[in-house]
Amino acid sequence: MYAVAKGVVGGCDSPGFCLFLCQLWRMVRHIMNEFFRVIGGAPIQGTIRPAGNKNAALPMITAALLADSPSDLVNVPRIADVETLLQLVGELGVSTEWTGDNSVRIDPSGIRPASLNAELAARIRASILLAGPLLARFGRVVLPPPGGDVIGRRRIDTHFLALEALGAEVTVGADYTLEAKKLVGATVFLDEASVTATENALMAAVLADGTTSLQNAASEPHVQDLARGLVSMGAEIEGIGSNTMTIHGKKSLHGSTLEVGPDHIEVGSFIGLAAVTKGAITIEGVRPAELRSILAVFDRLGVHPVLEDDRVIISATQERRIRPDLGGHIPKIEDGPWPAFPADLMSIAIVVATQCEGLVLAFEKMFESRLYWVDMLIGLGAKIVLCDPHRALVAGPAPLRGAEVRSPDIRAGMAMLIAALAAEGESQIYNISQIDRGYERIDDRLRALGAQIERIDPTQ
Repeated sequence: MYAVAKGVVGGCDSPGFCLFLCQLWRMVRHIMNEFFRVIGGAPIQGTIRPAGNKNAALPMITAALLADSPSDLVNVPRIADVETLLQLVGELGVSTEWTGDNSVRIDPSGIRPASLNAELAARIRASILLAGPLLARFGRVVLPPPGGDVIGRRRIDTHFLALEALGAEVTVGADYTLEAKKLVGATVFLDEASVTATENALMAAVLADGTTSLQNAASEPHVQDLARGLVSMGAEIEGIGSNTMTIHGKKSLHGSTLEVGPDHIEVGSFIGLAAVTKGAITIEGVRPAELRSILAVFDRLGVHPVLEDDRVIISATQERRIRPDLGGHIPKIEDGPWPAFPADLMSIAIVVATQCEGLVLAFEKMFESRLYWVDMLIGLGAKIVLCDPHRALVAGPAPLRGAEVRSPDIRAGMAMLIAALAAEGESQIYNISQIDRGYERIDDRLRALGAQIERIDPTQ
């Protein structure tokens, strides 16, 4: 951006003036982009269904490239990240077509080895999920650095170490080049239980020669959905849902119908919305087994949803009192690899804690910059002490008031939207493209529950 500003003023050598132009450009973009206008305090009530899990849909799209015939994906969320990935694979010769509101047909018959579009790859973290499938199909792939949420360093070493164990050679430069004359099954121990590294290793191993033992694997619901989808395509995988999977490589896979499961992160988001707005919401179409750790954390905060078959019912009369540890000690909510509380819901839990009586320590273990957004929540009136990049002490209840804020990433953006709906008065939420990356038509769906939210396009 500094270089752009310098060029605008004809080669200006004044760093101060160039930085001023950078700041001015950011302000212009801030003003011209869409934003949400939210009036808090409206009654939130009704019935809603979670969209398909974006973290299952994205690897399923790349898994479809392994087949020799088309695959149909159903319950796919119509969100920006999905659209970007479809555009990215389309530039490789893959035919993609929306066959319904939430159904996509992917035909890889025209796929060809090609350089990935660096600009598209930089928009989404999921671009790295092309490493395993393209390496398995062509023996070579050049990956531009992936993008995604700015929530701290997100190492990709685990991906490359796993693929190296299967026979790949990795060259690191401006891009990442992976080559393999032949992928061969092996014992692969992941140095961290990374979701996307597990998925990459899994997609490479299904076409490798021989048997792979994938150990310390992630086992989140979306990883399980991907594995079951690969099995429907002809793969042979044992141990789905555990931390050790055994994959017997096949010569080829065929197309299939892949079903994306409900997004448990959306379920947790809607529980949080009901809790802070004192609303009454029924969430239909959930998988109860995927909600155990989520419901346990909400229970600690004094929010007690009721499970009935595939429904979650949150009444307006919640306790909203934080349960201390034995002896009256300050309790802690913390995230971790599945089946622990998901890191993607920590932002929501913090907003809920601001509206509950008592003290709680939020311990975000997985990303060193993910809690910095709480400064904006403090600006709305929340009582929070940010102890360090990983821990925040939250005291409640604290009345929130409307303010102008921005969405730093998908989950914190949704958390800010929930806080705005609980706040007194009007809020404007900027950078909502981040929220759109992960939540399908969220403004339309929340309006159906009575929320006063409007999407404003300043250019119209």
